[in-house]
Amino acid sequence: MTLHELSIEKAGELLRNKEISSQELTRAVIDRIEATDDKIGAYVTVAKDSAMESAKAADKAIAEGRVSPLTGIPLSIKDLICTKGLLTTCASKILHNFVPPYDAAVIRRLKDQGAVILGKVNMDEFAMGSSTENSAIKLTRNPWDINRIPGGSSGGSAASVAADSAMGSLGSDTGGSIRQPASHCGVVGMKPTYGRVSRFGLVAYASSLDQIGPLTKSVTDCAMMMNAIAGYDPADSTSVPKEVPDYTASLKPGLKGMRIGLPREYHAAEGLHPDVKQAMEHSVKTLEDLGAELFEVSLPHTPYVVAVYYVIAPCEASSNLARYDGVKYGFRDKSQKDLLEMYRSTRSQGFGLEVQRRIVIGTYCLSAGYYDAYYGKASQVRTLIMEDFKQAFETCDLILSPVAPAPAFAIGENADDPLTMYLSDIFTLSANLAGIPAMSVPCGFSKDGLPIGLQLMASHFNEEMLFKAAYNFEQATEFHKRKPM
Repeated sequence: MTLHELSIEKAGELLRNKEISSQELTRAVIDRIEATDDKIGAYVTVAKDSAMESAKAADKAIAEGRVSPLTGIPLSIKDLICTKGLLTTCASKILHNFVPPYDAAVIRRLKDQGAVILGKVNMDEFAMGSSTENSAIKLTRNPWDINRIPGGSSGGSAASVAADSAMGSLGSDTGGSIRQPASHCGVVGMKPTYGRVSRFGLVAYASSLDQIGPLTKSVTDCAMMMNAIAGYDPADSTSVPKEVPDYTASLKPGLKGMRIGLPREYHAAEGLHPDVKQAMEHSVKTLEDLGAELFEVSLPHTPYVVAVYYVIAPCEASSNLARYDGVKYGFRDKSQKDLLEMYRSTRSQGFGLEVQRRIVIGTYCLSAGYYDAYYGKASQVRTLIMEDFKQAFETCDLILSPVAPAPAFAIGENADDPLTMYLSDIFTLSANLAGIPAMSVPCGFSKDGLPIGLQLMASHFNEEMLFKAAYNFEQATEFHKRKPM
Protein backbone atom coordinates (compact mmCIF):
# COMPACT_ATOMS: atom_id res chain seq x y z
CA MET A 1 0.00 0.00 0.00
CA THR A 2 1.39 3.41 -1.01
CA LEU A 3 1.54 6.23 1.54
CA HIS A 4 -1.37 8.24 0.13
CA GLU A 5 -3.66 5.19 0.48
CA LEU A 6 -3.10 4.88 4.23
CA SER A 7 -5.88 5.48 6.74
CA ILE A 8 -5.40 8.08 9.48
CA GLU A 9 -5.19 5.24 12.02
CA LYS A 10 -2.43 3.36 10.14
CA ALA A 11 -0.49 6.49 9.16
CA GLY A 12 -0.56 7.68 12.79
CA GLU A 13 0.83 4.36 13.94
CA LEU A 14 3.70 4.54 11.41
CA LEU A 15 4.44 8.16 12.37
CA ARG A 16 4.53 7.37 16.09
CA ASN A 17 6.87 4.43 15.45
CA LYS A 18 9.04 6.73 13.28
CA GLU A 19 8.73 4.31 10.34
CA ILE A 20 7.71 7.25 8.14
CA SER A 21 7.90 11.03 8.52
CA SER A 22 5.09 13.52 8.14
CA GLN A 23 7.10 15.22 5.41
CA GLU A 24 7.20 11.96 3.42
CA LEU A 25 3.50 11.39 4.01
CA THR A 26 2.50 14.96 3.10
CA ARG A 27 4.69 14.94 0.00
CA ALA A 28 3.06 11.65 -1.11
CA VAL A 29 -0.44 13.11 -0.73
CA ILE A 30 0.53 16.36 -2.52
CA ASP A 31 1.96 14.24 -5.36
CA ARG A 32 -1.38 12.40 -5.42
CA ILE A 33 -3.24 15.73 -5.70
CA GLU A 34 -1.00 16.77 -8.59
CA ALA A 35 -1.52 13.39 -10.31
CA THR A 36 -5.31 13.21 -9.99
CA ASP A 37 -6.88 16.61 -9.39
CA ASP A 38 -6.94 17.68 -13.03
CA LYS A 39 -9.46 14.83 -13.48
CA ILE A 40 -11.32 15.12 -10.14
CA GLY A 41 -11.25 18.87 -9.44
CA ALA A 42 -11.57 18.49 -5.66
CA TYR A 43 -9.22 21.32 -4.64
CA VAL A 44 -9.73 25.05 -5.13
CA THR A 45 -6.54 25.98 -3.21
CA VAL A 46 -3.54 23.74 -2.52
CA ALA A 47 -1.33 25.13 0.27
CA LYS A 48 1.76 23.17 -0.67
CA ASP A 49 4.38 25.34 1.05
CA SER A 50 2.54 25.81 4.35
CA ALA A 51 1.58 22.11 4.38
CA MET A 52 5.23 21.08 4.10
CA GLU A 53 6.15 23.56 6.86
CA SER A 54 3.44 22.05 9.09
CA ALA A 55 4.73 18.55 8.29
CA LYS A 56 8.26 19.60 9.27
CA ALA A 57 6.92 20.99 12.57
CA ALA A 58 5.00 17.74 13.13
CA ASP A 59 8.15 15.68 12.64
CA LYS A 60 9.92 17.85 15.22
CA ALA A 61 7.05 17.38 17.68
CA ILE A 62 7.12 13.58 17.15
CA ALA A 63 10.89 13.52 17.70
CA GLU A 64 10.38 15.37 21.00
CA GLY A 65 7.59 13.02 22.10
CA ARG A 66 4.76 15.57 21.70
CA VAL A 67 2.36 13.36 19.78
CA SER A 68 -1.41 13.57 19.35
CA PRO A 69 -3.54 11.18 17.28
CA LEU A 70 -3.62 13.58 14.30
CA THR A 71 -0.02 14.84 14.50
CA GLY A 72 1.45 14.90 10.98
CA ILE A 73 -1.79 13.77 9.27
CA PRO A 74 -2.60 15.67 6.00
CA LEU A 75 -6.25 16.82 5.77
CA SER A 76 -8.39 18.85 3.37
CA ILE A 77 -10.86 21.54 4.49
CA LYS A 78 -14.16 22.58 2.90
CA ASP A 79 -13.82 26.10 1.53
CA LEU A 80 -16.32 27.72 3.90
CA ILE A 81 -14.33 27.03 7.09
CA CYS A 82 -12.08 30.00 7.87
CA THR A 83 -8.34 29.39 7.64
CA LYS A 84 -5.99 32.19 8.66
CA GLY A 85 -3.93 33.42 5.71
CA LEU A 86 -5.55 30.95 3.30
CA LEU A 87 -8.29 31.83 0.80
CA THR A 88 -11.84 31.02 1.97
CA THR A 89 -14.14 31.63 -0.99
CA CYS A 90 -17.28 29.55 -0.24
CA ALA A 91 -16.91 28.70 -3.98
CA SER A 92 -18.50 32.08 -4.71
CA LYS A 93 -17.44 35.01 -6.88
CA ILE A 94 -18.54 37.37 -4.11
CA LEU A 95 -15.76 36.04 -1.81
CA HIS A 96 -13.20 35.32 -4.54
CA ASN A 97 -10.41 37.20 -2.75
CA PHE A 98 -11.33 36.75 0.94
CA VAL A 99 -8.43 35.70 3.17
CA PRO A 100 -9.57 35.35 6.82
CA PRO A 101 -7.45 36.97 9.52
CA TYR A 102 -8.26 34.12 11.93
CA ASP A 103 -8.78 30.36 12.11
CA ALA A 104 -12.14 28.70 12.77
CA ALA A 105 -12.33 26.92 16.14
CA VAL A 106 -12.11 23.49 14.46
CA ILE A 107 -8.98 24.56 12.54
CA ARG A 108 -7.36 25.69 15.79
CA ARG A 109 -8.18 22.31 17.32
CA LEU A 110 -6.65 20.46 14.36
CA LYS A 111 -3.54 22.63 14.47
CA ASP A 112 -3.24 22.10 18.23
CA GLN A 113 -3.02 18.37 17.44
CA GLY A 114 -0.34 19.00 14.80
CA ALA A 115 -2.50 18.11 11.78
CA VAL A 116 -1.33 19.26 8.34
CA ILE A 117 -3.76 21.42 6.32
CA LEU A 118 -3.32 20.53 2.63
CA GLY A 119 -5.68 23.17 1.27
CA LYS A 120 -9.31 24.03 0.62
CA VAL A 121 -11.73 21.87 -1.34
CA ASN A 122 -14.64 22.67 -3.63
CA MET A 123 -18.32 22.87 -2.69
CA ASP A 124 -21.68 24.17 -3.85
CA GLU A 125 -21.64 27.95 -3.50
CA PHE A 126 -22.31 28.88 0.14
CA ALA A 127 -23.17 25.18 0.69
CA MET A 128 -26.39 25.53 -1.32
CA GLY A 129 -26.71 22.40 -3.43
CA SER A 130 -26.51 18.62 -3.59
CA SER A 131 -24.05 18.06 -6.43
CA THR A 132 -21.17 20.61 -6.22
CA GLU A 133 -22.33 21.80 -9.65
CA ASN A 134 -23.23 25.18 -8.12
CA SER A 135 -19.58 26.13 -7.49
CA ALA A 136 -18.55 29.39 -9.14
CA ILE A 137 -14.96 28.11 -9.33
CA LYS A 138 -14.85 24.69 -10.98
CA LEU A 139 -16.58 21.36 -11.49
CA THR A 140 -15.78 18.50 -9.12
CA ARG A 141 -16.22 14.95 -10.39
CA ASN A 142 -16.91 11.65 -8.65
CA PRO A 143 -13.72 9.52 -8.46
CA TRP A 144 -15.82 6.38 -9.12
CA ASP A 145 -17.11 7.80 -12.42
CA ILE A 146 -15.86 11.19 -13.56
CA ASN A 147 -19.04 11.74 -15.57
CA ARG A 148 -21.08 11.79 -12.36
CA ILE A 149 -21.48 14.25 -9.50
CA PRO A 150 -19.64 13.64 -6.19
CA GLY A 151 -22.65 14.85 -4.19
CA GLY A 152 -22.88 18.11 -2.33
CA SER A 153 -22.42 20.48 -0.89
CA SER A 154 -19.20 18.94 0.57
CA GLY A 155 -18.39 17.31 -2.77
CA GLY A 156 -14.74 18.36 -2.76
CA SER A 157 -14.26 16.90 0.73
CA ALA A 158 -15.76 13.52 -0.23
CA ALA A 159 -13.96 13.39 -3.59
CA SER A 160 -10.57 14.22 -2.03
CA VAL A 161 -10.92 11.41 0.53
CA ALA A 162 -12.20 8.88 -2.04
CA ALA A 163 -9.38 9.75 -4.44
CA ASP A 164 -6.75 9.43 -1.66
CA SER A 165 -5.77 13.09 -2.17
CA ALA A 166 -6.48 13.69 1.55
CA MET A 167 -6.43 11.31 4.51
CA GLY A 168 -9.55 12.94 5.90
CA SER A 169 -11.53 16.12 5.46
CA LEU A 170 -13.76 18.57 7.29
CA GLY A 171 -17.11 19.37 5.70
CA SER A 172 -20.31 21.03 6.82
CA ASP A 173 -23.83 19.61 6.87
CA THR A 174 -26.96 21.81 6.70
CA GLY A 175 -29.34 19.30 5.12
CA GLY A 176 -27.17 16.30 4.28
CA SER A 177 -24.08 18.01 2.86
CA ILE A 178 -21.64 15.62 4.58
CA ARG A 179 -23.65 12.40 4.44
CA GLN A 180 -24.88 12.58 0.85
CA PRO A 181 -21.45 13.13 -0.79
CA ALA A 182 -19.96 10.53 1.59
CA SER A 183 -22.57 8.07 0.28
CA HIS A 184 -21.94 8.94 -3.38
CA CYS A 185 -18.14 8.71 -3.01
CA GLY A 186 -18.01 5.59 -0.82
CA VAL A 187 -16.51 7.16 2.31
CA VAL A 188 -17.63 7.64 5.93
CA GLY A 189 -19.28 10.96 6.82
CA MET A 190 -20.73 12.22 10.10
CA LYS A 191 -22.99 15.11 11.03
CA PRO A 192 -22.62 15.54 14.81
CA THR A 193 -25.36 16.72 17.16
CA TYR A 194 -26.10 20.43 16.73
CA GLY A 195 -23.95 22.17 19.35
CA ARG A 196 -21.39 19.35 19.69
CA VAL A 197 -18.82 21.01 17.37
CA SER A 198 -18.13 24.75 17.37
CA ARG A 199 -19.43 26.74 14.41
CA PHE A 200 -17.12 29.68 15.16
CA GLY A 201 -15.39 30.48 11.87
CA LEU A 202 -17.87 28.51 9.74
CA VAL A 203 -19.32 30.85 7.11
CA ALA A 204 -23.04 30.69 7.88
CA TYR A 205 -25.69 29.36 5.51
CA ALA A 206 -28.56 28.47 7.90
CA SER A 207 -27.43 29.03 11.47
CA SER A 208 -29.93 26.72 13.20
CA LEU A 209 -29.03 23.82 10.87
CA ASP A 210 -25.30 24.09 10.02
CA GLN A 211 -22.86 21.70 11.66
CA ILE A 212 -19.20 20.82 10.93
CA GLY A 213 -18.17 17.17 10.73
CA PRO A 214 -15.54 14.76 9.34
CA LEU A 215 -15.35 12.71 6.13
CA THR A 216 -12.89 9.82 6.34
CA LYS A 217 -11.83 6.45 4.89
CA SER A 218 -13.05 4.46 7.90
CA VAL A 219 -15.22 4.66 11.01
CA THR A 220 -12.11 4.58 13.23
CA ASP A 221 -10.65 7.58 11.39
CA CYS A 222 -13.98 9.39 11.79
CA ALA A 223 -13.92 8.78 15.57
CA MET A 224 -10.34 10.09 15.75
CA MET A 225 -11.29 13.31 13.94
CA MET A 226 -14.38 13.76 16.10
CA ASN A 227 -12.21 13.44 19.21
CA ALA A 228 -10.15 16.33 17.89
CA ILE A 229 -12.92 18.77 16.85
CA ALA A 230 -15.75 18.15 19.36
CA GLY A 231 -16.18 20.18 22.52
CA TYR A 232 -17.56 23.35 24.05
CA ASP A 233 -16.52 26.71 22.64
CA PRO A 234 -17.61 29.92 24.44
CA ALA A 235 -17.12 31.82 21.16
CA ASP A 236 -20.11 29.94 19.69
CA SER A 237 -23.39 30.78 21.44
CA THR A 238 -24.96 27.51 20.17
CA SER A 239 -22.12 25.33 21.49
CA VAL A 240 -23.25 23.03 24.32
CA PRO A 241 -21.06 22.77 27.48
CA LYS A 242 -21.23 18.99 27.60
CA GLU A 243 -18.36 16.60 28.26
CA VAL A 244 -17.02 14.86 25.15
CA PRO A 245 -16.38 11.12 25.45
CA ASP A 246 -13.52 9.30 23.74
CA TYR A 247 -15.29 8.16 20.60
CA THR A 248 -12.63 5.57 19.77
CA ALA A 249 -13.61 3.78 23.00
CA SER A 250 -17.01 3.07 21.37
CA LEU A 251 -15.41 0.93 18.67
CA LYS A 252 -16.07 -2.41 20.32
CA PRO A 253 -17.38 -5.63 18.78
CA GLY A 254 -20.93 -6.83 19.30
CA LEU A 255 -24.38 -5.33 18.78
CA LYS A 256 -26.35 -7.76 20.91
CA GLY A 257 -29.36 -6.00 22.41
CA MET A 258 -29.10 -2.90 20.22
CA ARG A 259 -32.52 -1.81 18.93
CA ILE A 260 -32.66 -0.24 15.46
CA GLY A 261 -35.79 1.35 14.03
CA LEU A 262 -36.75 1.24 10.37
CA PRO A 263 -39.03 4.23 9.60
CA ARG A 264 -41.87 3.02 7.39
CA GLU A 265 -42.12 6.48 5.78
CA TYR A 266 -38.52 6.17 4.50
CA HIS A 267 -38.40 2.54 3.42
CA ALA A 268 -41.74 2.72 1.62
CA ALA A 269 -40.81 5.99 -0.13
CA GLU A 270 -41.65 6.30 -3.81
CA GLY A 271 -38.73 6.63 -6.21
CA LEU A 272 -36.25 4.55 -4.19
CA HIS A 273 -33.73 3.13 -6.67
CA PRO A 274 -33.82 -0.71 -6.76
CA ASP A 275 -30.06 -0.94 -6.12
CA VAL A 276 -30.42 1.28 -3.04
CA LYS A 277 -33.37 -0.79 -1.83
CA GLN A 278 -31.37 -4.00 -2.23
CA ALA A 279 -28.38 -2.50 -0.36
CA MET A 280 -30.71 -1.53 2.51
CA GLU A 281 -32.12 -5.06 2.71
CA HIS A 282 -28.60 -6.53 2.85
CA SER A 283 -27.63 -3.98 5.52
CA VAL A 284 -30.62 -4.92 7.68
CA LYS A 285 -29.66 -8.60 7.39
CA THR A 286 -26.02 -7.83 8.30
CA LEU A 287 -27.03 -5.89 11.42
CA GLU A 288 -29.43 -8.66 12.48
CA ASP A 289 -26.63 -11.20 12.07
CA LEU A 290 -24.49 -9.01 14.35
CA GLY A 291 -27.11 -9.31 17.09
CA ALA A 292 -29.15 -6.13 16.65
CA GLU A 293 -32.92 -6.16 16.83
CA LEU A 294 -34.57 -4.35 13.91
CA PHE A 295 -38.21 -3.31 13.78
CA GLU A 296 -40.51 -0.75 12.18
CA VAL A 297 -41.00 2.72 13.67
CA SER A 298 -42.96 5.72 12.45
CA LEU A 299 -41.94 9.33 11.77
CA PRO A 300 -45.37 10.61 10.73
CA HIS A 301 -44.39 14.17 9.79
CA THR A 302 -41.81 13.02 7.20
CA PRO A 303 -43.98 14.20 4.25
CA TYR A 304 -43.50 17.81 5.40
CA VAL A 305 -39.71 17.69 5.84
CA VAL A 306 -38.66 19.00 2.42
CA ALA A 307 -41.16 21.87 2.53
CA VAL A 308 -40.17 22.85 6.08
CA TYR A 309 -36.46 22.77 5.26
CA TYR A 310 -36.85 24.85 2.10
CA VAL A 311 -38.62 27.57 4.07
CA ILE A 312 -36.36 27.65 7.14
CA ALA A 313 -32.99 27.31 5.38
CA PRO A 314 -33.61 30.04 2.76
CA CYS A 315 -35.01 32.38 5.44
CA GLU A 316 -31.83 32.02 7.49
CA ALA A 317 -29.70 32.27 4.33
CA SER A 318 -31.45 35.50 3.36
CA SER A 319 -30.45 37.03 6.71
CA ASN A 320 -26.92 35.58 6.79
CA LEU A 321 -26.02 36.57 3.23
CA ALA A 322 -27.23 40.16 3.62
CA ARG A 323 -23.71 41.06 4.82
CA TYR A 324 -22.23 40.51 1.33
CA ASP A 325 -22.90 43.96 -0.08
CA GLY A 326 -19.63 44.89 -1.79
CA VAL A 327 -18.67 47.35 0.95
CA LYS A 328 -16.62 45.51 3.57
CA TYR A 329 -14.84 42.70 1.68
CA GLY A 330 -15.08 40.48 -1.37
CA PHE A 331 -16.32 41.33 -4.86
CA ARG A 332 -17.64 44.82 -5.68
CA ASP A 333 -19.00 46.25 -8.93
CA LYS A 334 -16.94 49.45 -9.07
CA SER A 335 -18.67 50.71 -12.21
CA GLN A 336 -21.75 51.77 -10.24
CA LYS A 337 -21.92 55.31 -8.79
CA ASP A 338 -25.22 55.04 -6.90
CA LEU A 339 -25.13 53.07 -3.59
CA LEU A 340 -28.32 51.05 -4.17
CA GLU A 341 -27.28 50.23 -7.75
CA MET A 342 -23.88 49.12 -6.44
CA TYR A 343 -25.59 46.79 -3.93
CA ARG A 344 -27.90 45.36 -6.58
CA SER A 345 -25.23 44.93 -9.25
CA THR A 346 -22.65 43.49 -6.85
CA ARG A 347 -25.05 40.88 -5.47
CA SER A 348 -26.48 40.03 -8.90
CA GLN A 349 -23.01 39.40 -10.33
CA GLY A 350 -21.45 37.97 -7.16
CA PHE A 351 -24.05 35.32 -6.29
CA GLY A 352 -24.86 32.34 -8.51
CA LEU A 353 -28.40 31.46 -9.58
CA GLU A 354 -29.09 28.89 -6.84
CA VAL A 355 -27.92 31.26 -4.10
CA GLN A 356 -30.04 34.05 -5.60
CA ARG A 357 -33.04 31.70 -5.75
CA ARG A 358 -32.76 30.84 -2.05
CA ILE A 359 -32.20 34.46 -1.01
CA VAL A 360 -35.35 35.49 -2.90
CA ILE A 361 -37.41 32.64 -1.40
CA GLY A 362 -36.15 33.46 2.11
CA THR A 363 -36.70 37.19 1.79
CA TYR A 364 -40.25 36.60 0.55
CA CYS A 365 -41.04 34.19 3.41
CA LEU A 366 -39.74 36.71 5.96
CA SER A 367 -41.54 39.70 4.48
CA ALA A 368 -44.36 41.54 6.22
CA GLY A 369 -47.62 39.66 5.97
CA TYR A 370 -45.96 36.33 5.11
CA TYR A 371 -43.71 35.68 8.11
CA ASP A 372 -46.33 33.84 10.18
CA ALA A 373 -47.73 31.93 7.22
CA TYR A 374 -44.34 30.60 6.12
CA TYR A 375 -41.46 30.87 8.59
CA GLY A 376 -43.70 30.73 11.67
CA LYS A 377 -45.66 27.73 10.38
CA ALA A 378 -42.49 25.92 9.24
CA SER A 379 -40.98 26.40 12.70
CA GLN A 380 -44.07 24.85 14.29
CA VAL A 381 -43.93 21.82 12.00
CA ARG A 382 -40.19 21.54 12.72
CA THR A 383 -41.11 21.08 16.38
CA LEU A 384 -43.45 18.23 15.39
CA ILE A 385 -40.63 16.59 13.39
CA MET A 386 -38.36 16.82 16.45
CA GLU A 387 -41.11 15.25 18.53
CA ASP A 388 -41.37 12.36 16.04
CA PHE A 389 -37.72 11.50 16.65
CA LYS A 390 -38.04 11.92 20.41
CA GLN A 391 -40.89 9.40 20.49
CA ALA A 392 -39.11 6.99 18.13
CA PHE A 393 -35.98 7.00 20.31
CA GLU A 394 -38.08 5.94 23.29
CA THR A 395 -38.40 2.54 21.61
CA CYS A 396 -35.08 2.26 19.69
CA ASP A 397 -31.40 3.20 20.02
CA LEU A 398 -30.80 4.06 16.36
CA ILE A 399 -32.79 4.75 13.22
CA LEU A 400 -31.68 3.26 9.89
CA SER A 401 -32.44 4.61 6.41
CA PRO A 402 -30.89 5.19 2.99
CA VAL A 403 -28.75 8.32 2.64
CA ALA A 404 -29.93 9.15 -0.87
CA PRO A 405 -32.79 7.74 -2.95
CA ALA A 406 -30.42 6.83 -5.82
CA PRO A 407 -26.69 6.52 -6.57
CA ALA A 408 -24.81 9.54 -7.96
CA PHE A 409 -26.47 10.96 -11.06
CA ALA A 410 -24.77 12.23 -14.23
CA ILE A 411 -23.28 15.73 -14.29
CA GLY A 412 -25.89 18.11 -15.69
CA GLU A 413 -28.75 15.61 -15.39
CA ASN A 414 -30.73 17.67 -12.86
CA ALA A 415 -29.14 21.07 -13.44
CA ASP A 416 -32.37 22.62 -14.76
CA ASP A 417 -34.66 20.90 -12.25
CA PRO A 418 -34.24 22.42 -8.76
CA LEU A 419 -37.14 20.43 -7.29
CA THR A 420 -35.63 17.06 -8.25
CA MET A 421 -32.33 18.28 -6.79
CA TYR A 422 -34.06 19.27 -3.54
CA LEU A 423 -35.81 15.88 -3.29
CA SER A 424 -32.45 14.08 -3.42
CA ASP A 425 -31.99 15.22 0.21
CA ILE A 426 -35.29 13.73 1.40
CA PHE A 427 -33.66 11.21 3.80
CA THR A 428 -31.02 13.54 5.26
CA LEU A 429 -32.91 16.77 6.00
CA SER A 430 -34.73 15.46 9.09
CA ALA A 431 -31.56 15.01 11.16
CA ASN A 432 -30.67 18.69 10.67
CA LEU A 433 -34.17 19.89 11.50
CA ALA A 434 -34.16 17.73 14.65
CA GLY A 435 -30.53 18.56 15.53
CA ILE A 436 -29.59 14.88 16.00
CA PRO A 437 -26.35 13.14 14.97
CA ALA A 438 -26.32 11.07 11.78
CA MET A 439 -23.76 9.13 9.83
CA SER A 440 -23.21 7.64 6.36
CA VAL A 441 -21.33 4.34 6.05
CA PRO A 442 -20.57 2.51 2.77
CA CYS A 443 -23.06 -0.37 2.43
CA GLY A 444 -23.02 -1.49 -1.20
CA PHE A 445 -22.61 -0.70 -4.87
CA SER A 446 -25.04 -0.21 -7.71
CA LYS A 447 -25.01 -2.37 -10.83
CA ASP A 448 -22.95 0.45 -12.42
CA GLY A 449 -20.33 0.16 -9.67
CA LEU A 450 -21.35 3.34 -7.83
CA PRO A 451 -21.17 3.50 -4.01
CA ILE A 452 -24.29 3.44 -1.84
CA GLY A 453 -24.40 4.70 1.76
CA LEU A 454 -26.32 3.54 4.81
CA GLN A 455 -27.59 6.27 7.15
CA LEU A 456 -27.71 5.75 10.90
CA MET A 457 -29.30 8.37 13.20
CA ALA A 458 -29.15 8.58 17.00
CA SER A 459 -30.65 10.73 19.74
CA HIS A 460 -29.00 14.01 20.79
CA PHE A 461 -25.34 13.65 21.87
CA ASN A 462 -25.42 9.88 21.35
CA GLU A 463 -22.65 9.78 18.75
CA GLU A 464 -21.10 6.87 20.66
CA MET A 465 -24.00 4.62 19.67
CA LEU A 466 -23.54 5.61 16.03
CA PHE A 467 -19.84 4.79 16.15
CA LYS A 468 -20.47 1.41 17.76
CA ALA A 469 -23.05 0.32 15.18
CA ALA A 470 -21.13 1.75 12.21
CA TYR A 471 -17.87 0.14 13.35
CA ASN A 472 -19.44 -3.30 13.71
CA PHE A 473 -21.17 -2.96 10.33
CA GLU A 474 -17.90 -1.89 8.70
CA GLN A 475 -15.98 -4.80 10.25
CA ALA A 476 -18.58 -7.25 8.92
CA THR A 477 -18.44 -5.91 5.34
CA GLU A 478 -15.82 -5.15 2.69
CA PHE A 479 -17.37 -2.11 0.98
CA HIS A 480 -15.03 0.46 2.59
CA LYS A 481 -11.98 -1.41 1.25
CA ARG A 482 -12.84 -0.94 -2.41
CA LYS A 483 -11.12 1.89 -4.22
CA PRO A 484 -12.13 3.80 -7.38
CA MET A 485 -9.96 3.13 -10.41
